[in-house]
Amino acid sequence: MKGCTMALAELTYCKKCVSPNTRPGMDFDEYGVCSACRQYEQRTAVDWNARLEEFKLLLDRYRSNDGANYDCIVGVSGGKDSTYQLVTLKKMGLKPLAVTAVTCDLSPLGQKNLANLSSLGFDRIEIATARWVRVAMNRHALRTIGDISWPEHTSIYSAPLRVGVQLGIPLQVWGENPVNEFGGVKGAAQASKLTSEWFDAFSTPNGLSINDFIGIDGITKQDVLTFMPPDPQAAEAIGLTGVFMGYYIPWDGLRNMIISQGFGMSAYDSAVEGGLLDCENLDNHQAGIHEYFMFLKFGFGRATTQANLLVRRERIGREEAAELVRLREGKFPWTYLGKPLQVILDDIEMEMDEFVALCDKFANKAIFKRDSRGDLIKDKQGNLTKILYA
Repeated sequence: MKGCTMALAELTYCKKCVSPNTRPGMDFDEYGVCSACRQYEQRTAVDWNARLEEFKLLLDRYRSNDGANYDCIVGVSGGKDSTYQLVTLKKMGLKPLAVTAVTCDLSPLGQKNLANLSSLGFDRIEIATARWVRVAMNRHALRTIGDISWPEHTSIYSAPLRVGVQLGIPLQVWGENPVNEFGGVKGAAQASKLTSEWFDAFSTPNGLSINDFIGIDGITKQDVLTFMPPDPQAAEAIGLTGVFMGYYIPWDGLRNMIISQGFGMSAYDSAVEGGLLDCENLDNHQAGIHEYFMFLKFGFGRATTQANLLVRRERIGREEAAELVRLREGKFPWTYLGKPLQVILDDIEMEMDEFVALCDKFANKAIFKRDSRGDLIKDKQGNLTKILYA
């Protein structure tokens, strides 16, 4: 979404969770229930024991029987889900290689959790793009599409895939299929594999491609190799295969958190700004900006996403979810993980005045209250108010 051009007849919410109809790719059925809730309901019909056996057979096909290579690659941040993935695969007798595309503004907590993976005995590779390139990409993506995290959300897929081809490790094990967990196109939501078509459709968000960065502030193709998928012929030659663990094992972020914390993963000391939990988005200080711009464009952020997962698993009710979201979500991101916004902006060489102007540019004025002149109404902290809450 490069501007605020969304045509919105009416802001509405799912009857079961608190997803708004502004969420990209989200469909509502004739009963007013979103596609993510319907997809979750289908899990009760799945024979998870059979799926687990299918997963074990798949893993057996990719084991390095002579021990000459790793059995698989797992893209990791060190957080609750990637820690759970590694621990689970190790219990199943595999030797995974953990690959990290280092985030744009790596937090001390993120560093600590990555180090924890090493202490657990996992081999790791970290790929860090040159600082000046990452700064230019963050700034350009924020200015053009209002998504500072575009580089991160692309490289978490592309970097492990490239390493797999380079090291001749065909199997990549991902966590949940985000289209299934959070809502999206039905066919993609039921996918068990991360195919090249899935990568093209969902790993390069907002219609921006890596080629759009070439030439920006002197960036060349070689500067952004980390963000490009591997050569298709090279990938085919090794039989590169990506599978979603969440297709074979019922995915549950809170369960993953409990297990991962038992293995040394550290959470934040309170609920993370803009969310309900202390265990997600811990590795990148820029995540607060990403979440805030999602709220500006679509009227929801991290708190809504977390609340919906809790509602679907019947851990809280819809009314509780709506109240929590209203309390926690959509605040101007003055800090994230305790780091002041001004310092975060200094790191990408952007002034506060330009940032505020970008916030106004990308705000979807159809979903926020405005004055008689059509200008957005802000409180003393710079916060907007939606015209309708769940």
